[in-house]
Amino acid sequence: MSRPPKCRRVAFLPCVTYFKPAGIPLRALEEVRLSVEEAEAIRLKDLEGLEQEEGAEKMNVSRPTFQRVLASARLKMADALLNGKAIRIEGGNFEMSPLRFSCAYGHEWDVPFEVATSAPPQLCPTCNTLDIMPVQLPGPGWGGWGGRHRGAGRRWR
Repeated sequence: MSRPPKCRRVAFLPCVTYFKPAGIPLRALEEVRLSVEEAEAIRLKDLEGLEQEEGAEKMNVSRPTFQRVLASARLKMADALLNGKAIRIEGGNFEMSPLRFSCAYGHEWDVPFEVATSAPPQLCPTCNTLDIMPVQLPGPGWGGWGGRHRGAGRRWR
């Protein structure tokens, strides 16, 4: 019996999760499902321009696993683009990356994604200053829900 796949770390949830060819009614379309971790691999490699080793490190997987996830994502995207199919981004087996914060005095710390999105920190845990901010400002995909997720039926907005 094979072991279950380990959760892949994701730092970005896209705001737009459905793409379809123009001019084709939805009822006439076939769909390709791109998992959240496949979308993350595409983002890291093709949008951010990271090497596979760096992408694998960010997703907390081995380089061969990153390559397999990336190859699967590219195959699905090519199928959708060249055969006129819709693309739905949803589901998968992933966990959200913690968000990193810093204070004006140079202290840095990580906050779990779920905590940072529901109740962002107000004070530095080391020096109690109020002058804190995220190390990397959140992008448009920062919101949504976090934690460990499995299954194709989950959605976020």
